Parts: sequence; structure tokens; C-alpha cells
Amino acid sequence: MSKAERTKQELQDAAVRLFAERGYDHVTVEEIAASVGVSHMTFYRNFPTKASVLTWDPFDPVIGEMVAASDPSLPPLQRVCRAIGDAWAHFEEPDDELIRVRFRILTQDDDLVAHAWSNTRETERVVVEALVATGAPVLEARIAAGAVMGALMAALIDWGRDEEAGPLGARVEAAVGQLAAPYEEAHDA
Repeated sequence: MSKAERTKQELQDAAVRLFAERGYDHVTVEEIAASVGVSHMTFYRNFPTKASVLTWDPFDPVIGEMVAASDPSLPPLQRVCRAIGDAWAHFEEPDDELIRVRFRILTQDDDLVAHAWSNTRETERVVVEALVATGAPVLEARIAAGAVMGALMAALIDWGRDEEAGPLGARVEAAVGQLAAPYEEAHDA
């Protein structure tokens, strides 16, 4: 991990801890930055808004690459489901507790939920572009990307609220597996 990537991760982790301790509305960008020894300008170079520190993740480029590299002869939905699984395998299992707290904070405020959905739309755009660039029809690409992003968001929010849920990776696999299962069953028969 580069110094810039480490700083970005440290800012996000510090923000989540401070938000959990004092509440999202009671923490400033300046306090987040100071807690990791950087300026508020460094914060803004990494995150355009305070809300974005909660919604950022490193997955979008990897998901796009995995979708683009997937077998173009497969239906778009199956390609996206497989790509999510492949992308997840490229990352270390994250600190589930910090991510769970992050999702709890996100789901407590309608504006933050809207920001999370906006971030999800960006991931969806990346997926659609990768599918279309490799021959998928635009409508099929949009449907596949929207279905998978919707399933992932629902699973992540549910996981964040469920203290008894297992590892995040298992929840991600369950979300994409539920979408892919009907197609796989139909073609295995």
C-alpha cells in the first residue's frame, strides 16, 4: 500500500471512529484530519466531502477490470456476479467491525443513505461501461449492473445492522449468488 493509499485509509478509519464516538454531525473535517496528523486540505484531496469518507471504497476500478476481463459470451448478469466474486478475492478481508460501524452510521441519516446510493451509481456506471465495451447491449448492461449493485447495497446495509452476521465476504457472495443462482440452475438443467 502506498503512502497516499495508507493516508486515505487512515482518514477513513479515524472518521468512522470519531463518528461512532460523537455522532456524524458533531465531528468536523478538521478534527478528522488532525487525528491522523494531516491538514484539512489533505482530507479534501482524498475525499471531496465529509460524507464521502463513509462511502469510499477501493473496489470500483477492480470491479470494472474484472467485468471487462470476464467471458463476453456469458450473459451480462452472470459476468457481473462472477466479477464481483473475483474482485473480492483480490482484497484482504477488511476489518468487519469498522465496516459494520460505517454502515450503521450511513443508515442512520437519509442524506448519508442518498450519498451511499450516489456512490453505488458510480460503481454501476463503471460496470455498464465495462460490459458495453466488451459487446454487451446497453440495456442488458444497465439491468445487470443495477440488479447487482442493488443486491449488494441491500446486503451491505443488512449486514451492517446485523451484529450476528458472519464475515462481510460471505454476505457479498450470498448477494451475488442469489442473483446468479436462477441462471446457473436453468443452464445446469
